[in-house]
Amino acid sequence: MSKNNRSINLLGHEVSPGQSAQALLQVAHLHNRTAIEVPVFIEHALKPGPTVLLLAGIHGDEVNGIEILRQCIAKGITKPRKGTTICIPVVNVIGYVHNQRDLPDGRDLNRAFPGKKSGSLAAQIAHQLTQEVLPHVDLILDFHTGGAQRFNAPQIRLSGLDSDLLNMAKIFGAPFVIHNKPMGKSLRHTCEKKGIPLLLFEGGKSNDINTSVSNAGVNGVKRLLSHLGMIAPKFKISAPKHQTVEILNSTWVRASSSGMFKPLIEVGKWTEKGAIIGQISDPYGQSMTGVMAPNAGYIFNVNQAPTVYGGDALFHLSTELRPHSEKGQAPIKKQAKKGSQN
Repeated sequence: MSKNNRSINLLGHEVSPGQSAQALLQVAHLHNRTAIEVPVFIEHALKPGPTVLLLAGIHGDEVNGIEILRQCIAKGITKPRKGTTICIPVVNVIGYVHNQRDLPDGRDLNRAFPGKKSGSLAAQIAHQLTQEVLPHVDLILDFHTGGAQRFNAPQIRLSGLDSDLLNMAKIFGAPFVIHNKPMGKSLRHTCEKKGIPLLLFEGGKSNDINTSVSNAGVNGVKRLLSHLGMIAPKFKISAPKHQTVEILNSTWVRASSSGMFKPLIEVGKWTEKGAIIGQISDPYGQSMTGVMAPNAGYIFNVNQAPTVYGGDALFHLSTELRPHSEKGQAPIKKQAKKGSQN
């Protein structure tokens, strides 16, 4: 990672070592010409070190990630003792204002990277981030949540088996690391092509703030910045409560019929094959169907919607775990080696 400690020229601001600045990413104008601007917080320490970008709210309704970065800024966690932090708590500020995932034209910002200067609104925002912010950074923490009432256990998603990135994911200390390929035209996909390390955090669900998830995110940021030597010594760094489980493959357990849905297992828990992990019933009390686990594994996503349709995703279940061979680590339960990733 970069160790230079010169002034940073970012979004029209020249930030010298030891200075802080708040820049604005110009994204759009309302119909009455009111500018829509995204605040960007820059903390540039006197001592040289890496530059870390922390961002959330690429999807406007994923407020749990926004809450994590709000806490990090408010508590001074992002004010480094060396190096630089660039923090963008609400990337999709228009979606955030309307409690919506996408932009007003219905486009998903996280399917618009690396963007285009003269493209759609999503493409223009992605272009500005790609061209004006990404060239400055050595590491990215991108915060997301589950959507459509699907609650994610705190997890880090990454692709490949890059040992350095995997090590940073374990230092972050989320309960799960999910190995999967990035979606095309996502920020993660663009960063992978550019060789910029990115850890994508998922936790909770849209339009909801969950204390345990936000705590997992804040503590993860502190651990990682501490590992990089960037966090002030006044902060207490807690060790993860549990060993991180690496999931190589997974499958969605789907509803066999429509009806009222009740999960019978908590997110993050292990289930045995054949266990009844949920139930679907009609609203008249005349039928009830159990949802059976097709294999043993960890449940790392649970649908919390009260009603579902046949074919809806109910649980995300691991099907293959990466064996852990490091000394002192507890063994992971064995699983079938085949599974689908949706």
